[in-house]
Amino acid sequence: MHILLVEDDLLIAQGLQTGLELQGFTLNHMAHAAAAEQALELGHFDAMILDLGLPDEDGLQLLTRMRQQGKDLPVLILSARDSVLQRVEGLQAGADDYLLKPFDLRELAARLHSLLRRSSGRSTHLIEHHGLAFDPATRETTLHGELVTLSRREQALLGALLQNPGHILSAEQLQDSLYGLGDGVESNAINVHIYNLRRKLGSEVVKTVRGLGYRIGVPREPA
Repeated sequence: MHILLVEDDLLIAQGLQTGLELQGFTLNHMAHAAAAEQALELGHFDAMILDLGLPDEDGLQLLTRMRQQGKDLPVLILSARDSVLQRVEGLQAGADDYLLKPFDLRELAARLHSLLRRSSGRSTHLIEHHGLAFDPATRETTLHGELVTLSRREQALLGALLQNPGHILSAEQLQDSLYGLGDGVESNAINVHIYNLRRKLGSEVVKTVRGLGYRIGVPREPA
């Protein structure tokens, strides 16, 4: 799950990046509204964590502009503005959730998973697909009831494909989901992770759509 974190407090941002990445999220941090808008144009994100007290613009203005432009990215406001009126204002501006500072990292992670579940149209966290089951919260993967051990990158790749069933994801979108923006990534890194997923889950689990990208396929049947 690729998160855009828009937060001007460096200590909070560093803590969030470390804590959420340990839970399987990929984060890109921006401290200004203008940088966040540029990141949204350059990369593919699954959700945004948005602080409101940004140096160059109030976060509500950024959020309002995003919604006016038709951007439907799930947004969780993370703010010290704690009055009922301020929370209502944030939700009415287009936020999907609102969490007050200080916060518990476990609650933030759970709320992010709930945002993703709702945006994907699922009623439960567990994603099931032709005998393959993946839990984004625990990152546990089973195939026909048998536990399958995947690396962190393989989990992120599988999650990105499963959360977009029927959609073709480009190599660039998958790279964003696994590594974030701006990281030096070897050109064959995505191919290596796809190879490993096919080896563990069956050769058809990741389908190549020539010239366009990849989509989830059907995992192998039990022997």
